[in-house]
Amino acid sequence: MTEKASWSELKSRRGDSESRRRAYQDAKDAFELGARVRAERERLKLTQSELAEKMGTTQPTIARLEAGGVTPSLDTLHRAADALGLKLVVDFRKAAST
Repeated sequence: MTEKASWSELKSRRGDSESRRRAYQDAKDAFELGARVRAERERLKLTQSELAEKMGTTQPTIARLEAGGVTPSLDTLHRAADALGLKLVVDFRKAAST
């Protein structure tokens, strides 16, 4: 029987690469955007279904968005902002040195 590798071993085998760092950053961004949408929805005491109706989408779509399971398009973010009574602000900032 073969031994299973630990998470640390698997992680070290993959090494570090630009595409891996980018995928991690994309996932982190999607999670943070989803968390922000959820916080604002809860602040307004809206259900996912109510927000979905205001955005013209479905409750499962809102659930995926809030869980960070999808990277939302600018259109989706604009609709979320409108439905939550917010203004979407997109900004560029100088990247941290690596």
